[in-house]
Amino acid sequence: MEILGIDIGGSGIKGALVNAETGEMVSERHRIPTPPSRTPDEMAAVVKQIVDHFDYQGPVGCGFPSVVKNGVCRSAGNLDPSWVGVNIDELFTQVTGHEFTVLNDADAAGYASMNYGIGKGRQGLVIMITIGTGLGSGAFYNGVLLPNFELGQIPYKKYRKIEQWAAASAKERENLSFEKWGKRFNKFLQLVELIIAPDLIIVGGGTSKKWKEFRHHITIETEVVKAELMNHAGIIGPAVACLREQHHGHLH
Repeated sequence: MEILGIDIGGSGIKGALVNAETGEMVSERHRIPTPPSRTPDEMAAVVKQIVDHFDYQGPVGCGFPSVVKNGVCRSAGNLDPSWVGVNIDELFTQVTGHEFTVLNDADAAGYASMNYGIGKGRQGLVIMITIGTGLGSGAFYNGVLLPNFELGQIPYKKYRKIEQWAAASAKERENLSFEKWGKRFNKFLQLVELIIAPDLIIVGGGTSKKWKEFRHHITIETEVVKAELMNHAGIIGPAVACLREQHHGHLH
């Protein structure tokens, strides 16, 4: 069964058709830049363009870069503040005419890794960290999603949240070397280890492509591995979550 997966990010909105049984993308990826306003109406219009591009019929799975509770945006993350309180499922369904399953983007990427990737069959507490505009995190206990673990929100020093100091956007903004940024990311992982003591940490998101450049700065005791699905996990994950939602009526 082919399902359209959409990955919404602070800089781009990407979609592709996914074979939900194998977890493979079966179409080219289509990307449109996220509108600079990052407002609900303008972003919904781009989502519609992506759905229309694939001439697709059926439900759509969508990863979204903020806390999503029962389809409702609970924090704006790096988007426009007007997102707070918006029912994303309903908005996208209304604008596109397709049923949407929307979940946090790191939860979605985690779904991909836990179903098809390096996390498959791993028991205990597994944390997916996605490095992008922010630091996303998805938590799985014995393979079951524990939604909305927002570890990037931990306050740190003078920062309201540690992702402002240790995400890829901070590396770019301050023009940090992998040496300097890698130490920041390791500090973030030290806090994660201290607070929740996971059994495994999987690192994904755009910056994970440069894993070799910063892995030697990761000094925590917890096993840390790179996600193998790279950037596509953000598209594959929500498609899988959508299939489960259709079958079971709720994410689990």
